Amino acid sequence: MKNRIVLCMVGCVLIAWGGLHLRLAAQQTAASGTPASLTLPEEKHLRNARQLTFGGENAEAYFSKDDKQLIFQAHEGSDTCDQIYIMDLEGKNKRMVSTGKGRTTCAYFFPNGKRILYSSTHAAGPECPKPPDYSKGYVWKLYPEFDLYTARPDGSDVKRLTDTPGYDAEATISRDGKKIVFTSLRTGDPEIFVMDANGKNVKQLTHEPGYDGGPFFSPDGKKIVYRAAHPETEAEKSDYQELIQTAQLRPTRLEIFVMDADGSNKRQLTHAGGASFAPFFHPDGKRIIFASNMENPRGRNFDLYLINVDGTGLERVTFHPDFDSFPMWTSDGKRLVWASNRNASQRGHTNIFIADWVD
Repeated sequence: MKNRIVLCMVGCVLIAWGGLHLRLAAQQTAASGTPASLTLPEEKHLRNARQLTFGGENAEAYFSKDDKQLIFQAHEGSDTCDQIYIMDLEGKNKRMVSTGKGRTTCAYFFPNGKRILYSSTHAAGPECPKPPDYSKGYVWKLYPEFDLYTARPDGSDVKRLTDTPGYDAEATISRDGKKIVFTSLRTGDPEIFVMDANGKNVKQLTHEPGYDGGPFFSPDGKKIVYRAAHPETEAEKSDYQELIQTAQLRPTRLEIFVMDADGSNKRQLTHAGGASFAPFFHPDGKRIIFASNMENPRGRNFDLYLINVDGTGLERVTFHPDFDSFPMWTSDGKRLVWASNRNASQRGHTNIFIADWVD
């Protein structure tokens, strides 16, 4: 697959497709001097959309608790790796806050605004790790060099949180700042773990064979939503076991799950049969937004969907023929930020967008 998926865990998902006529339309300027709409008429939940980045691959933008800043990962050029950046909600004052070495992914603000969290390979060396081996099809690479780090918002005072052999990434923080939930390959199987904000008291939450990852806390910290790929057939199990021996994973079937914050009461919300990922709780704690290619599980176009926490009320949010993913609401639920290939100046570019949310 020439188009690239980069997911938090393994990097983030960045996919490029057609829709050239829509991108050109979005670049046109009306007689009044205002740009054409960045959203489609069917996208009734999105209003007053604005594009915050313009070029390269930008993804996984997450709000600070005061909703005044975004932290995200980005890179330009096929020979470079993602680094972590912070910018304001106008797309201005962009600055790198990771080390500039190795590969980084999955950044998040601590609620008190005093520190940030991200995963990086820089301790293993300044160069970019080698890309996955696609000789066996499209796969994710769970780089063993990834560990979790915290730093000040200006990138200084970098402190390492994990030092366990195997992939540690996909970390997010509870709203009270007391707990970090993350994905790790330390047991030989990618599972979800939780620990104190200082890296102490690590506890494993999932134990099912297969991949469990991309976790986020509910607003009250009592639940965790995540994505999972549990092989079922003998062929799937054999393929999974062969790939995981080299820290690789085939992400073609992912479903959305919810569990209590202690790992109990796991339940599957989606049965799409495709790749569903990047789930995030609405501030009301009753709904979840996520990305999926469920309209065409073999296709490369991902859209945003809403679903109730009990698995009912599935609703499509975006309808653009290009990639849409990595959604997150502001703490009041009035705005949504996401990553999209729409309005790209160059095929394959993924940018950050923000819009008013309309219920």
